[in-house]
Formats: sequence, structure tokens, C-alpha cells
Amino acid sequence: MTKLVVAKFGGSAIGPDGISIPKIIQRITNLKKDAKVIAVFSAPLTIDNGKKRSLTDVILEQGENAANGTAPSLEIIKSTYQKILELVNSENKERCRNIIDLNLEKVRKALDETTENKEFVDEVRSRALAFSGEILMSHVMNYILRSNNIKSESIDFEDWPIITDNNIESTNFLTSESRAKIEKTEKIVEQNEVVTIGGFIGKTTDNVMTTYERGGSDRTAADLGILFHKKYETSIDFEKDSAVVSADPKIIESGLREVHQLSYNEARLAGMFGMKILDPIAIKEIVENGVDMSITVTNMKNPDKITIIKRTLDEQKGHPIKIVTGKENCAIFRIETASIQRLLTSLDKDKRYSEFIILSPFTKDGMEFSRILFLDGDYVKRNEKYLLGFDSLATITYNRGVITLIGDEMWRVQQVASRTSAKIGEAGLNILNMDAQEETSRIVIVVEDTKDNIRKAISAIHQEISKINFI
Repeated sequence: MTKLVVAKFGGSAIGPDGISIPKIIQRITNLKKDAKVIAVFSAPLTIDNGKKRSLTDVILEQGENAANGTAPSLEIIKSTYQKILELVNSENKERCRNIIDLNLEKVRKALDETTENKEFVDEVRSRALAFSGEILMSHVMNYILRSNNIKSESIDFEDWPIITDNNIESTNFLTSESRAKIEKTEKIVEQNEVVTIGGFIGKTTDNVMTTYERGGSDRTAADLGILFHKKYETSIDFEKDSAVVSADPKIIESGLREVHQLSYNEARLAGMFGMKILDPIAIKEIVENGVDMSITVTNMKNPDKITIIKRTLDEQKGHPIKIVTGKENCAIFRIETASIQRLLTSLDKDKRYSEFIILSPFTKDGMEFSRILFLDGDYVKRNEKYLLGFDSLATITYNRGVITLIGDEMWRVQQVASRTSAKIGEAGLNILNMDAQEETSRIVIVVEDTKDNIRKAISAIHQEISKINFI
């Protein structure tokens, strides 16, 4: 069976104004030596007032300007692609320039509609994002690859293989509907060494453009793996600034350990709790579709440094606690246990939302209450009316932070709960809740989300891990 690598390149991999694209060319050239490649691209970065910034954020700002009556500007967008265009050779430059102009005209029309309607939402928002970011970048990268003698082709939105439901701004992948639309993409993959496609973007069966939530390009890579795994020996490769290490390098500057393998479960938990490894929903979709394929996180600057993510791990010899991570801006939702099942069913079936965990229940005045820790406080704020509809006496507490330890075999670590809680206390933090479950090898510690509490807790625990013995 022919090999296929779905390689995802995020904004940081592309770099400001495409500065890292030569490295991307090298990586794709190496990957295509023994496999076909589908390259998934996010929106590029730019430099705005001396700071790195995603074009996604730029266009969101311009969309809000348009909605509020301020004339939007595409100058930053144009300038970024003008610089990237310099990487296209003379043979392909004119066609590439025309593609840029055509897509930015679509963005302009979307912003004009925003000004007229005084709102930047739904399909108009999706079109502005896609044609200034992911879709446009995939077309530009196609011409850059051709300029480097690579046989490539890009996927037009008319032939888009990622079919989703009708939730426009936070959409959900529909597997069977996507399989029904995959034929054109399959032919393009067969005929080329490399195929480029924009991440983050989907469309409904009625051809309405949709978007995943931020980080959605990871989901696009996973979805393409799901669609192609029966026809090709398929793997997924996330090209990043580094492979996975034992904590966020922005928090822990020294003493980081390389993580060579993660299970699907470990990778999903790490993503849910703040490690920017990959979107946890990408893993969820792979598991839900019964697919077992290898995922690699590659240090693009040093491709020998990799982390393998797979369903069943090889025998593990290192420390069972692989990662210490944390998440700010969480919320705890307390609800009568008698009402929780209806809410959980609705979150799954109606919202298709899973970025939460169930904490241990408690009893008060003879009544049992359940607690849901939502890992995105903003999601709860947007959906307060919906959540409280399941129990008008339910309560919500915001400004909570959570720290967790990642490791499927954490049960082998001696005194892990007592040692970690003690270190948090020594760091001067008050533990509001500690939830330890042997069955899930999970320890969740909730603290108040103020100042640098989460960073202090992660630093304290990470330093202690190497000192704790394990079986």
C-alpha cells in the first residue's frame, strides 16, 4: 500500500512573512521521497508594530472595525503576501499574484457586507478568514512548491473534501458526507507528489463555508487522515518549533525532559489542559472513527527530534509522569446530580462539545451535587443561559485555574498526590480542589486563577517529579 503523510504546518512553522518557508520546502522534499504528501496550511504570521501576529487576528480586528463603522484595511494582509510572493519564480509569479488578488477581492466583499450589515458573523466571517488566510496560503504554497520543481496542486473550495454540520463558526466534521465528496481530492492526490489545502475550513452540504474553532488546522489534518487511511498507509505529521517536552518551555526554562511517546489519551489530555501539542478534538475524532494511525510531532528545525503519538504504546521505560501542564480561565459548574445526565447528553449530541471533565461529586443538606470543570471559561460565559436551563439552581464559579499531571501509568508513582499537593502549598498557593482518580491515572488540582498562580504551580510540581520514585 502506498504511503501518505498528512503534514500540517501552522502559523509558527510558516513564520512571519513566510520567513520559514524554505525550511518547509526542505521538509516536504524529504517527506515526499517515500510517500505522497498532503500539506495542510494555517494562516501565516506577520509583524505588526514590532510584534508577531497571525493574519487570523488581523482580519478578525478588521472585521470588528467594519462592523463598528470603521473603514477596514487590508494593507497588512497585502504586504505579507507581497513578501511571500518573492519566493515564487518568474514562471509562476504572475499566476500566483492573480490568485492573491482574486482571494483578497473576496475578502474585501466580505468586509463590505460586514459594513452594510453591521455584524461580522457566520459565513461572512468564515469567508474573510479563509480567503485571507488558510485557503489563500495553500494556493500560494502550491506555486512556491512548483517553483522548487515539486509536482503539486492545491484544492479549490469548490472541491473541498471536509464536509461539516451547520454550526458555522465552530463546526463539526461529518465523516460519511465527507467520504461522499472525496473523489476529486483523491484524483488530485493520485496525480501529484504534493497536494496543498487550507486548514481550519469546512463547508456544509449546501456549500456554505464553515470554520473550526482556533487550532482547527490540526483537526483538518486528522480529518484527512480519517478519510484516506483505507486507501493509503496514512500517517500524520505535525511540524512545530519543537517535539513534545515535559512542560511548556515558556514556563519551564531548564530541566525539561524529552517525551518520546504519548498515547492518544495522554496527548488529548495534555492538549485539553494547555499543552500546545495538537487540538484534542483531532484525537477525539480519530478515536470516534475507529482509526489507528501514527501521529508524529516533529521539530522542524531538527527533524530527528520527534514525539510519536499512537493508540497502543511500546513498553515504557521512562518516568510514568510525562507532562506537567495547566490551564487558566476555567470555570466550575455545579448542578444537582439528578440533572447532570441530560446536560452531558446535550453537550455531546447537540453541542458536540467535550472540553470539560467531571470532578468528584459532593453531598450538601442531603442532596448530591455533581461538578463539571470547563476548561474554557469564555465558552461557559457565552452559553450561561443554555447551561442554566438544565437546572436553574445550578451555580457557576469563574476565575479558576487547573494543574494536571499527564501519564497513563501514573499509578506506578509513589506518593504522587501527597508530594505534588505539598509542593503547591510550599509555593504559597491554596488548593481549592484536588481530584485524584486511580482508574483514569489523573490528578487535577484547582486553584484560583490570579496573577501567576498556574505558572508557579507548574514550576513547583515539575521540579519535584524527578525526585519521586516509581515502580
